[in-house]
Amino acid sequence: MTNDLTANVNRQKLVTYGFLVPFILVTSLFFLWGFAHSLLDVLNKHFQEILGITKAKSGWVQAALYGGYFIMAIPAGLIMTRFGYKRGIIFGLLLYAIGAFLFMPAAHIQTFEFTLVCLFIIACGLTCLETAANPFSTVLGPRETSEQRLNLSQSFNGLGWIMGPALGGMLILSGTSGAETNKFASMTLPYMIIGTMVLLVAILFMFIKFPVIHEGEYDDHGDKGRYRDLLKYPHFKFAVVTQFLYVAAQTGINSFFINYVTETMPQISNEKAAYLLSLGFVFFMVGRFSGSLLMSWFKPNQMLALYAVINVLAMVFVVLGLGWLSIIALYLTYFCMSIMFPTIFALGIKDLGGLTKKGSSFIIMTIVGGAICPIFMGWIADVSNMALGFIVPLICFGFIVFFGLKGYQVKSIS
Repeated sequence: MTNDLTANVNRQKLVTYGFLVPFILVTSLFFLWGFAHSLLDVLNKHFQEILGITKAKSGWVQAALYGGYFIMAIPAGLIMTRFGYKRGIIFGLLLYAIGAFLFMPAAHIQTFEFTLVCLFIIACGLTCLETAANPFSTVLGPRETSEQRLNLSQSFNGLGWIMGPALGGMLILSGTSGAETNKFASMTLPYMIIGTMVLLVAILFMFIKFPVIHEGEYDDHGDKGRYRDLLKYPHFKFAVVTQFLYVAAQTGINSFFINYVTETMPQISNEKAAYLLSLGFVFFMVGRFSGSLLMSWFKPNQMLALYAVINVLAMVFVVLGLGWLSIIALYLTYFCMSIMFPTIFALGIKDLGGLTKKGSSFIIMTIVGGAICPIFMGWIADVSNMALGFIVPLICFGFIVFFGLKGYQVKSIS
């Protein structure tokens, strides 16, 4: 009996170690795409300044990146199904690095359109990473704690969101008003740094052994199925819509944070507003870590609904344009947005079994919401004012309240 018990303990230690190292490496990916996304919010304002374009047109910066998610999502899911998580991640990292290094010739070509191409290639790589990393985090342990585990991984995503605006404000926006003729050159260094980091991570992944994950073990139905079989799961369909609206809200808020701050408080420069945006992501990261801890005591769906209600109220203050009070409301929004993406994702793919990779690719596809919202918000700002544009995320958070209260429920399939 003692020998059997010892053997079981040793076997459990081996399993834990086999999961731990890949989990740590996959968690590092969350930082990499957080950095890429947050740099966009600096580029959005940068192009308004150097090219004299409208807010609506600057929204194409987000459209290029998030549109890549829409186009690449299903191919990414097929890549994961055919070649597995590890090869899919390596492929995504290589695409990410290529897109980043293309900013070097972009500095010489000096066109808005070529920069969008670079961002689109980065997006294709990020799609592969997110399609793999999000479900991978959820299945590396008991399914009862999948939401908590994914929120923990996503917490490190917040670190990337913090560093992106800080580095972008220092290296990009600080030179916007300077005398140099090539304003595109200021974008080169940040992307060379991130491209090098991504390439090193890709090399590291090539030498790490990944455990084989069978999603069917997490589902009573064990159904491999087809894409259309996902329609049998009401909670998944609601998650697709909810994630679309969440990413739309988050991207819209990020994209025009600098615009909102500089218009609400004219004494604040673009560079300082970028640093304030980094502070917003500090609240975002704190929310991620604290949210992961709180889910040990509270149900994830209840926290999601509560945080969404708070954000609806916060957006009311933002739309009213009440100076520092509205900016504080924006910071509160960042704290509450922190748990939304991973919680919606984990609730959406729960009990999909063999359909997990396919379901993951569909939910990742909904990130295209980030391509649409900035253009729409920019149009409202151009015809009215920036504050009124924030009514769009207000509506999005309203639907998230519904998903957290009812739409998340897993129902038996016929």
